[in-house]
Amino acid sequence: MEHITLSFPASRTFSGKALAGVVGSGDMEVLFTASEGDTLSIDITTSVDNSTRRWNALFDRLNLTNGLPAGTLIIHDFGATPGVARIRIEQVFEEVSHA
Repeated sequence: MEHITLSFPASRTFSGKALAGVVGSGDMEVLFTASEGDTLSIDITTSVDNSTRRWNALFDRLNLTNGLPAGTLIIHDFGATPGVARIRIEQVFEEVSHA
């Protein structure tokens, strides 16, 4: 198991909390809590060692397409593919955008 902590500048502000996925499904779970500020703090626990570059690349792409919201993102990854990871992250951002 690897623990990764990342931080990215935020360009959007939401309110509320959201959850997508279930780690027990053999996939991943993403929890987002919105906050005021200008930073997205990310805490990842993953079963895939040496994956920091992959996570950085994923968040760089998300930041370029839609910008990232301020808050805290907690990810419990059980080896999900980058495509599934992106879907789960976008799901929580979409949910809080409608809160």
